[in-house]
Amino acid sequence: MEELRPLARAGTVEEAIAAGDIVSIAIPLAVFESLPAEALAGKIVLDQTNYYPGIGGFRRGDLDDGLLTSSELVQQHLQGAKVIKGVHNLGWHHMQYNARPKGDAQRTTLPVAGDDAAAKQVVTRFIEAVGYDVVDAGALADSWRIEPNTPIYFTPYAPAVPDGLAHEEAKRVYLQPGAPISPAAARALIATTVRPSPIGGTLEGMPPIHVALFLELASAETVKT
Repeated sequence: MEELRPLARAGTVEEAIAAGDIVSIAIPLAVFESLPAEALAGKIVLDQTNYYPGIGGFRRGDLDDGLLTSSELVQQHLQGAKVIKGVHNLGWHHMQYNARPKGDAQRTTLPVAGDDAAAKQVVTRFIEAVGYDVVDAGALADSWRIEPNTPIYFTPYAPAVPDGLAHEEAKRVYLQPGAPISPAAARALIATTVRPSPIGGTLEGMPPIHVALFLELASAETVKT
């Protein structure tokens, strides 16, 4: 937190909710019911969760069967909030490495989905301000088109890492920006998406170096606590 001062400060969940125009939730979907629905009523909630069946012991038939998207599930819990799906489909490293100022030839595009048009515009302006073009992927019911295991999820935002590289070299290659996606290309990816089967992501479907870095981070956090 010290390195972020004076732009950020520590606070309680309630203080964070009260302070923000947009409240971002980047938590395991398994604990979505712990979100304080009453405190979030009336707020714009940027949903960065993703459904990875079995992770955290969490699995739901309505998600597996495509009866609901994960963001619809979050919206059902947060009935008074305005849930917008976005900034969920690229890894945490590449959120930083892909960001570019408006007009930059290497600026890439992220999708959003939501049921509240005004809230979607607020989130769109925020994402544009932090370095990305934005396309509208429709309502929360349509957000399966931008969930794990779809063409616009993760892969376009990370460079391909050749097989056989040593860990440090694989890490060096991986921690580079992905090739930029234009808004038109992003719309085409979304429009031509076929609903994946099975639904949801898997660690096996991620690049090995991504999983290795994730486990390194998890191990470091465990040591700190």
